[in-house]
Amino acid sequence: MKIFYTKKFEREYKKLNKEIKLKVEAREVVFRKNPFSSTLKTHKLSGELEGFWSFSVDFSYRVVFEFFNDGNVFFHSIGSHDIYK
Repeated sequence: MKIFYTKKFEREYKKLNKEIKLKVEAREVVFRKNPFSSTLKTHKLSGELEGFWSFSVDFSYRVVFEFFNDGNVFFHSIGSHDIYK
């Protein structure tokens, strides 16, 4: 699996504090091994974000991503639940 990062994701990631960035990096390691690990709480999104998925970084932060048929993944956004709006 290859993970690509959108410009939006990169901008949002840069704004995070160091503690959250470290958590994101640790979660990405878990995601690469098993995107459906119970620790990630990976779930499908609905409504306007139908077709996208999300996993938890911690209680407040989420990563919105998309699976592609070729096995690649795009990380689209990172932030609090506000990113769902």
